[in-house]
Amino acid sequence: MIPSSAVPRLSAVPGPGGELDRVLALTSSEPVWRLSADAYRAEAAQRQYRPEWTWAAWGSDGQVLARALWWGQGDSAHPLALDCLAVADEVPVDDRARLAAALLCAGAQAFRGAGAAAPPLYNLMKLPGGWRDDPAHVAAVGWRQDAARRAGLSVEVERLQFEWTPEAPLPAAPERLVLTPEPDDEVFLDAMRRVAVGSLDAHTIEGEAAHGAEATARESLEFYLDRPGKREWWRLARTSDGALAGLAIPSATPYARNVGYLGVVPEARGRGYVSEILADITRFHAADGAERVTATTDLGNRPMAAAFTRTGYRNTEVRLIFSAPVNG
Repeated sequence: MIPSSAVPRLSAVPGPGGELDRVLALTSSEPVWRLSADAYRAEAAQRQYRPEWTWAAWGSDGQVLARALWWGQGDSAHPLALDCLAVADEVPVDDRARLAAALLCAGAQAFRGAGAAAPPLYNLMKLPGGWRDDPAHVAAVGWRQDAARRAGLSVEVERLQFEWTPEAPLPAAPERLVLTPEPDDEVFLDAMRRVAVGSLDAHTIEGEAAHGAEATARESLEFYLDRPGKREWWRLARTSDGALAGLAIPSATPYARNVGYLGVVPEARGRGYVSEILADITRFHAADGAERVTATTDLGNRPMAAAFTRTGYRNTEVRLIFSAPVNG
């Protein structure tokens, strides 16, 4: 962590008023997405942004040099992710990573003091697919990558964001699989362990390496139980002879319906079942009137990305996710 004597004053915003207005008014010419003041206030009304999760670096003249906006669900005890990290254009390029890292460390220390078990991840959103071909994007991403690493968020995963809307054809219903509800969490947990074998998901791979398959599956179960989606939406996928083929967890975010979690057991892979399960999730949300269904997958998970494309989803953005090592 950078000594406090080497950086400006770092603090959470005390609440609505002049300081918050100045923080939200911070502008930058960089091409990276920034949360608007109106969007912040709208979500703050739902307690998804809060003064104690909103941090700034202040110059000696009261100027806002940088800001970090952490986000959580309305009922979250601690922030879940850093949504927006921005530095004023006046800050020299060579100083941006150092200043931003100090801000992230100060916020994370405060969250730990309030009982958070680990620093929130940093979700660098809304990058275009070809961002590496644009020098301005490369520069803006570069100092943020450096800041994240300095702050201990050393695990980086690139993810593709997908979206389905009713303008796309509704995928056909599964023909070879039968999907039925399964209310028993322990049965679902066993299915999650089985579909995780050989997974291409970076978080699953890292979690199993650090804590084992049982703990990683249980963490995933608890994660989806805590999402806005309903437990009764969850289903197991079986073949016509009753053999387990995979699982489907349609879910939701505070903003849209979401694909959530799906997988195929190793012995059933290579038969196109993933597309049938994805189609069933999509049809489930569409039947409930969803006008938008979102989904993400790691850049390296090419089979899943291909399944989204086949099912009528379009790639809308790239995200870089920075997190602390799970065994850190």
